[in-house]
Amino acid sequence: MTKAYANLIDGEMVTTSDTIEVVNPANEQVIGVVPSCTKDELDRAVDAARRAFKTWKKTSAEERQKVVQGIAAAIKDNAEELYRLLTSEQGKPHAQAQQEIYGAAGLAAAQSTLTLDDVINQDDDTRLSRTRRVPVGVVGGIVPWNFPIMMAIQKIVPALVAGCTIVLKPSPFTPLTTLRIAELLKDVVPAGTVNIITGPDELGPMITEHPGIDKITFTGSTATGKKIMEGASRDLKRITLELGGNDASIVLPDADVEKVAEQLFWSSFSNAGQVCIAAKRIYIHEDIYDDLSKAIAEYAKGVVVGDGSQQGTGVGPIQNKKQFERVCELIQDAKDNGYQFLTGGDTDPSGTGYYVPITILDNPPEDARIVAEEQFGPVMPLMKFSTVEEAIERANNSEYGLAGAVWTKDTEKGVEIAEQLETGTVWVNEFMQLSPFTPFGGHKQSGIGAEYGLDGLKEFTNPQVITVKRDAAV
Repeated sequence: MTKAYANLIDGEMVTTSDTIEVVNPANEQVIGVVPSCTKDELDRAVDAARRAFKTWKKTSAEERQKVVQGIAAAIKDNAEELYRLLTSEQGKPHAQAQQEIYGAAGLAAAQSTLTLDDVINQDDDTRLSRTRRVPVGVVGGIVPWNFPIMMAIQKIVPALVAGCTIVLKPSPFTPLTTLRIAELLKDVVPAGTVNIITGPDELGPMITEHPGIDKITFTGSTATGKKIMEGASRDLKRITLELGGNDASIVLPDADVEKVAEQLFWSSFSNAGQVCIAAKRIYIHEDIYDDLSKAIAEYAKGVVVGDGSQQGTGVGPIQNKKQFERVCELIQDAKDNGYQFLTGGDTDPSGTGYYVPITILDNPPEDARIVAEEQFGPVMPLMKFSTVEEAIERANNSEYGLAGAVWTKDTEKGVEIAEQLETGTVWVNEFMQLSPFTPFGGHKQSGIGAEYGLDGLKEFTNPQVITVKRDAAV
């Protein structure tokens, strides 16, 4: 029997007459139905958030932190149920779903400790001037389908810690786990502070343009981010946009081939490649290109592609049909252009489940679609380079600037190269390592603003300067 889920609005679980079906990408079976909200439900959620904001913004930092710690505990205490549900709707293997659920709980707990202290600008005989951070108001959060729980928590938690309230919209492809968490949070968070509503794609623009929302925080594609920025500009909403990436890794000739092969593989193929900061272009020095490309392809042969709920699966399906078809199109384009494959390349759009075989391309040209575009699937192009200067130039030749990595035994050289890459984050000898206390954001068309850390928390506030003139004649 297909389970029906409800939205969280003003502390109550709410359903609608119209619903949206949610499909398991492993077998294309309907596994749940969720409310399909209209403007009426959105207005109700925004009104609840605005009322709650009047009280919540006056609460102490300690009170807010306690509520957020309750969110962390609710997720952690129900982790097994949540990660299994997450796999069924998102497709990622159980081990990776566990990482996301426990990671979300850890993120909430860690960020509950953040505070924004006042800054003294001037303190002398003339005047006292200080800058305080005040909550921006009601936040509209729009969440993608690749990491639905981590991204939801990364929007809910800093909003609450800053003193804001939030109306959150999960992706219609992956709303189930988020709505189960909504049930758990019903009695944890004050009514109206967190509202979670589901709906079709049209609900996103309604949130962006709603006059009762003061800030938008969005994670997703650059194309959608531009539309959100346009909609938010009409009343100058604050925005945080974490957008697409075409992240490059540079492997120097001194890298240990056997050790780095496995790490490079997972830097690209975790979550079936559906990671904004996955390695999507790997530049390997010509001295080790043949050996390393062979080692990566050999490692790939031992990784099972299949249903994420089955033991032994390493790479699950693409999350939804639209993205599946796009990845298949990119692979077909590579085949049509005669590019060489080290492994994979054979897709079956007519089969059951959105499965794409692990696909590794052998030195395609820089202008190939598979290189120039963000694949967001289990596809990895390996490219050969001769000089470091060439690799840096090619890595930077992108409209995106989210993240990147350098692999070398010479860490000083790695840092020297990292400082020349035009991205918000660069790792040396690791990948996809994010900290709750370290800012994360993109350069160029990979986003605006930051998440995580104090910089991310400030995104949910406005600065207010209060100046008191001393010994004033009044």
